[in-house]
Amino acid sequence: MASDRLLVQIASYNTNLQGIHGLPQDLVDWLSPTLQVSKFLTKERRAPDIVAVGFQELLPLHLGLSGFSNAVIENRNALILSQIEANAPNKERFSLVAKVVNVGVALLVYARDDTIARSLCDVHTTWTGTGPAYMGNKGAVGVRFRIPGSDGGIGEIFTFVCAHLTAHKEKLAARLADYQHIVGTLLFPPAVWTEPKSSSTIYDTSHLFFLGDLNFRLDVPPMHPLALSPNIDLLRALDEESTREQLKDFDQLVMERRKGTVLQGLHEGEFWRFKCSYKYLLGEVDKYSVKRIPSWTDRVLYATHTDSPDIYGQSNITNMLYTSVPSYTTSDHKPIVCMLLLPASTGTPSEARVSRPPMLRLPSTYTPAPDPRANFKRYVGRSFDRVIGICWYILVLLGAGSGVVGIFNFIVGVGAWTWWRSKESQPTLV
Repeated sequence: MASDRLLVQIASYNTNLQGIHGLPQDLVDWLSPTLQVSKFLTKERRAPDIVAVGFQELLPLHLGLSGFSNAVIENRNALILSQIEANAPNKERFSLVAKVVNVGVALLVYARDDTIARSLCDVHTTWTGTGPAYMGNKGAVGVRFRIPGSDGGIGEIFTFVCAHLTAHKEKLAARLADYQHIVGTLLFPPAVWTEPKSSSTIYDTSHLFFLGDLNFRLDVPPMHPLALSPNIDLLRALDEESTREQLKDFDQLVMERRKGTVLQGLHEGEFWRFKCSYKYLLGEVDKYSVKRIPSWTDRVLYATHTDSPDIYGQSNITNMLYTSVPSYTTSDHKPIVCMLLLPASTGTPSEARVSRPPMLRLPSTYTPAPDPRANFKRYVGRSFDRVIGICWYILVLLGAGSGVVGIFNFIVGVGAWTWWRSKESQPTLV
């Protein structure tokens, strides 16, 4: 029965450094459409059991690097929670499970009070940077928790990861390296059932959800008819779902997943059914920038412990909805939203299951491992974040909001001070 299966709503949005101005006050277009899916599940509308909302480029970079993200994330939390509850079909109430932010990448996870919020436990958050010197201008954040079994067993582990990977089509190798760095350094505390007691990776879980601006691009071969035509022809062709379905095979993420080089063991819905989420003209509902080839940069992938590692593209998680929301126009990205129906819990039929939760099964060719220098790398990156961010912030203040003007004012100020000191040191003639 669908009522025995958890319903998970996942939303992701690159807000283009807009801070608190990156979202309208009414989020119904983004967070409410998923609630309509419940009509297919039962005769009555059903609210999700878990809601995960991820952001990238949450606020101006100098503020994020300086560590001033908390005010923005608190504002987002209050707005999202109020909107989820305002649009819940049966006035369900939700609680914040956890929130985590690193520079501009943020993740907020909520749970429904009348289903799992009161029982979940072992909540952990983590973060890592994949930028230059491990800085957090790119990277990932994660939330993990456990839901005990209804039969008193240990239950299942849920892990959510929000990421922002390296941009630009030609930087594919950097994106692949970003993901491997995330697997090695986005670590959670050791679980009591693990031996030896080492930190666990994102794969040490019963269910994994990976979302964000992954920045994989549409890489149409040079001799393809659409590649030989003007950019405007490609933009028009992408209006048709049949064309998008043909072009999906040229999506970098699809190609790399088939090779087994990234997001191993994870699955995705039919992303080509919605228009590319990037790159739009600011202020426009449905008009792409001609400077870039449109791409599905914003994605949601997932896996559950009952998925077979040997069957590509087939998951026991039912993807009920996967789409973008065109009405948001303050960013060059469109937000995406996904509704996932998880398989029913298998219970705990044996002592082995009571002492250890079920875990994801991965291809035999892939064994993720924690990076022994993970903490060193994370805090080196954070140190660079703070030093560069605060210096940048001071320059922006000096420039009345412009870093460039701030640098100019700083140079002029230093020059004036040097001149004044040199004049002061000259002897006075009597």
